[in-house]
Amino acid sequence: MGFPPPGGNAVAMDADDRRLLTAVADYQFGRGAGTALFPPGEDLEVTHANSGRPRQVRGPDGRLATYGTVGRLTLGVAGGARLQVELPGVEYRVVVGEESEPFVRDGRNVFSKFVQSAGDDVRPRDEVLVVHEDGGLLGVGRAVLSGQGMRDFETGMAVRVREGIED
Repeated sequence: MGFPPPGGNAVAMDADDRRLLTAVADYQFGRGAGTALFPPGEDLEVTHANSGRPRQVRGPDGRLATYGTVGRLTLGVAGGARLQVELPGVEYRVVVGEESEPFVRDGRNVFSKFVQSAGDDVRPRDEVLVVHEDGGLLGVGRAVLSGQGMRDFETGMAVRVREGIED
């Protein structure tokens, strides 16, 4: 997707970056999300913007998240997988069926017509996990509609998929 390769200008995450990013993740996704994404003691790499603020965070399993200029995290599939395992609730999840699976895996968007369920707390512009009805993670993206809107509407985009998980 155009992310810099690991080790380019990445450095080991220090305690200040970990503290900041953990607090942002806990605020954005709920208590425990920061520890799930950035476990204490795990060797993570972080790139920094010219201003010195953390930008992208990578773990051994790939890009976990990017810290945006608006103070929120955007998830990579590795980060989405960590959240799915560590935070098993329905928050920040959009469930789709068989007919959507190949499209989401290919990084294509989810439309309301195909949403089977969505977390009640999902708001437009929230980061969400797109999950298959059997529970497998298909991709990560940004909600276009609220969770209620995704369930109610028959037309229109529900999730702008940022990255799909190849089969």
